[in-house]
Amino acid sequence: MLHIAMIGCGAIGVGVLELLESDPHLCVDAVIVPEASQPLVRQRLGGLRNPPQVLSELPAGVRPDLLVECAGHRAIEEHVLPALTQGIPCLVVSVGALSEPGLVERLEAAAEFGGTRIELLPGAIGGIDALSAAKVGGLESVRYTGRKPARAWLGTPGEQVCDLEHLEEARVIFEGSAREAARLYPKNANVAATLSLAGLGLDRTQVRLIADPESCENVHQVEASGAFGGFELTLRGKPLAANPKTSALTVFSVVRALGNHAHVISI
Repeated sequence: MLHIAMIGCGAIGVGVLELLESDPHLCVDAVIVPEASQPLVRQRLGGLRNPPQVLSELPAGVRPDLLVECAGHRAIEEHVLPALTQGIPCLVVSVGALSEPGLVERLEAAAEFGGTRIELLPGAIGGIDALSAAKVGGLESVRYTGRKPARAWLGTPGEQVCDLEHLEEARVIFEGSAREAARLYPKNANVAATLSLAGLGLDRTQVRLIADPESCENVHQVEASGAFGGFELTLRGKPLAANPKTSALTVFSVVRALGNHAHVISI
């Protein structure tokens, strides 16, 4: 059995735990959340048959087989970097955090020091393998368009562009590089950061973000071209009921990655 510690327990974390309950090969022993959030988290997990421990940090000497980050950008600094130096392999959902200058290099150094690995999860997007292959074959341009319901952009700089609560037609709320998108929209732009790291980098990947009052889905579109040829990809993901900023496919991405680690054969 693979013993797992999870950083964060919001909508993504709860969704993952619910799906893992029926897998005999995977066990989440602990979730790590700030002390102030622990009563709410314990309440959220009350319906599970075997809820994990809710802790502020991993106890000294405790080494899970795998650490999974589902908490947001700050958790990379607080928990992932120390875990890597201790030799604990990590899976990261908040890929947008890697837009911070120097963080990729620090993660690589920590993993090398600990003799372990960090894996960035694709989350709500597919085609990462094709994009990485295209980079080898000659990749010249990558454009990502993210379209979400208008209310999914509440609490973001999109509120300064238009009245999201009363928007009557689709509106572009951001155009620029993936690095800038990840900085301004950290809870919405993990897909853009993931695509950029697989392809042309944060500064050469173009991003457009759209608030659409008529949409009930999170729509991700990727257009790539170069010497290899070209491809277009569109994914229409249902948002999580508990968090419309996040596609349900993100939860499934985490569960699949954990399953790959627990089983010998995976596709």
